[in-house]
Amino acid sequence: MDNTWDLTPLYRDAAAWRHDFDRLPAAAETFAAHRGHLADSPAALAAAFADADEFSRLAEKLYCYAHLLSDENTADNTNRSRLDELTGLLARLSPLESWFEPEVMAIDDETMRTFLASPELDFYRRSLEELLRAKNHILSEPEERLFGQLSDVLGAPEKTFSILNDADLDFGKIRDEHGKLKQLTHGNYRNFMDSSDRDTRRRAFKKLYSGYRGLRNTFAATLDATVRHHVVEAKIRRYPSALAQALEPDNVPETVYRSLIEAVRSNLDGFADYLELRREVLGIEKLDMYDLYTPLIPDFRREYEFDEAVELVKGALKPLGELYSERLGAAFIQRWIDVPERKGKRSGAYSGGCYDSYPYILLNYNRTLNDVFTLAHELGHSLHSAFSNAAQPYHYADYRIFVAEVASTTNEILLFEHLLKQSSDPDFRAALRVHLADEIRGTIFRQTMFAEFELMIHELAASGEALSADLLSREYYRLNDIYHGGKIAADRDIELEWARIPHFYYNFYVYKYATGMSAALRLAGNILSGNPGMLDRYLGFLSAGDSKDVIDILRDAGVDLTRPEPVAEALAFFNTTVSELRRELGK
Repeated sequence: MDNTWDLTPLYRDAAAWRHDFDRLPAAAETFAAHRGHLADSPAALAAAFADADEFSRLAEKLYCYAHLLSDENTADNTNRSRLDELTGLLARLSPLESWFEPEVMAIDDETMRTFLASPELDFYRRSLEELLRAKNHILSEPEERLFGQLSDVLGAPEKTFSILNDADLDFGKIRDEHGKLKQLTHGNYRNFMDSSDRDTRRRAFKKLYSGYRGLRNTFAATLDATVRHHVVEAKIRRYPSALAQALEPDNVPETVYRSLIEAVRSNLDGFADYLELRREVLGIEKLDMYDLYTPLIPDFRREYEFDEAVELVKGALKPLGELYSERLGAAFIQRWIDVPERKGKRSGAYSGGCYDSYPYILLNYNRTLNDVFTLAHELGHSLHSAFSNAAQPYHYADYRIFVAEVASTTNEILLFEHLLKQSSDPDFRAALRVHLADEIRGTIFRQTMFAEFELMIHELAASGEALSADLLSREYYRLNDIYHGGKIAADRDIELEWARIPHFYYNFYVYKYATGMSAALRLAGNILSGNPGMLDRYLGFLSAGDSKDVIDILRDAGVDLTRPEPVAEALAFFNTTVSELRRELGK
């Protein structure tokens, strides 16, 4: 099995990419030719939508190739320059598309009612209704054009963070528990945190955060600039807050975000019980932050070669049916995945692609059980894309991030249940329960803490507060202490964790992990029930793309996130998992 991705089906080489790059301005001009004619007739507006899609589809294909190559090696100037050249061109072309939404909004109400009832616009009715919902927040054409021209500049803080964090920041070398000197990287830091040797964990923790401490003011500047961008744009567009603007495209009520924080904050006792169990099992007087990932079964250690991980994931996902298994197999035959960690390669893992490409996956695989779960997680994203692209036309194929985390987390839960059924080894079963508890800890409790921190810094920025490194560190440490219920004597360096979280640049993204897991726990149970109707509803969810609002898509699948039950059930499930783990460990 070749463990690097194959990008040639996207573009056979850089010259083919350049050919499409040179076509992009003409596609923008074709779309721009509709300017001033949207109100002429329903057919004229439909034609403009179609040419807008042609331009966007080409731009996305170009961007997909450029950013995947750039992420293969973030230090490669040629690849980075190609991506920069494209983003620069898109910024220059933005005036040719920024007129569209204001002109749609300028169509008088009576004409628009006629248009919405016309068969020519039946396909685009959902998009028109979404645009009209945001009518009060669309600016004049010159103002929208200005925002478009500034898009590349406004994204500079996030790009600076990415280059600094992934390419320029060097953590140096550190000895592992066997005395072997290793380069400390984003990718293998988790391996050090998994170590059963506490001194190794502590040294890796201190080494990593010493790198961030030396650049804390630079990281604060990039985060401050990003948050202020969100705050200022929300004010300019007449939203009551940056949160309101971030939630509006998905039509998610603000109560969903705030209720999540409230629900988790109100159920921290179960989390504290898990931390106490972890302390007891490790035999530590007081836990520290670098004690949260090490396995609780000290003699249990299992590594998985990638081929073995693939077979485990395939077996776990068989309950999703033959069609799902067939499309899953294509991921490995067609080489969607870049597996090994390399110097300069972007850290972490993600699923990325476009309508005209495979749904590619970037991994940094290190053979741990966690890496097997990461494989299942990212395949959840990619198979979601495969189903949506197969079922939906381009215009409605790109599902929202809000539902993306549901598919990926459902896969993780199915993998957990599969592995639990496969083994009678008490140590392995306990290790699996620890993994599940840690996944819920990291996905619901930790991501909700991130969501509260993100909300807080946006509100501070909106009130005129400068987000200095001192303020960010102080508030992050305080919130970290609250969520961990006083059960952790946290090393002060954890106050710098905000500096290494890329998701804080994504504009209220992290809460979707927590709501996604809450939904996934229920959906996985439905799938494993064996009820074919439940499986059909789930496959319908995977195939829905953006054909409905996310809340409605999930409601059709069997989860209503406007109600408190899904989050409450997830927290109760966590408490039950901890109780079962405590019983199995005799604690």
